[in-house]
Amino acid sequence: MPRRCTGFPPEQVVGSAGGTSYGYDKEGKPFLTKEPKLLLNDDNAGKPEGIHLMIGRRPYAAVGNSTGDRQMLEYTKAGDGARLAMLVFHDDAQREYAYGPAQGLPDTKVGTFTQELYDEAMKDGWIVISMKNDCRFQLNRRPSHFRVRFFQLNRRLTRLFSAKS
Repeated sequence: MPRRCTGFPPEQVVGSAGGTSYGYDKEGKPFLTKEPKLLLNDDNAGKPEGIHLMIGRRPYAAVGNSTGDRQMLEYTKAGDGARLAMLVFHDDAQREYAYGPAQGLPDTKVGTFTQELYDEAMKDGWIVISMKNDCRFQLNRRPSHFRVRFFQLNRRLTRLFSAKS
């Protein structure tokens, strides 16, 4: 993911990873080639696995927006000390998207936010941010802009929690 989308250098972004092989060109100069194989799928259990593999420690804060983020949020909250887990609930079809099927919203191909995830968030004290009720701004229709704001929030919260532990 490019720095212009997240505001972070590539070495600070965790995501899916593909295979790479080492080789030599005709002059003997080494090079790397991307392989058509998936090493890490950054979804479901792959999220905390990737965090552990790339960062090596449990986050103090995590923000997700779908069922594929459940394990990352569980892993974050299971750490010692103060931890923050937040879910963005896309329930505003007027300004952005609305998808569920939690709370009676449509089950779409855009994302999945199940009622079970919503119930777990309520039970375990995760903060659920409603796009409709909690966000008082007009999105500029560039999804990367919205993601950047949450990456920046996560970074600030990580610094805050790190200073207190």
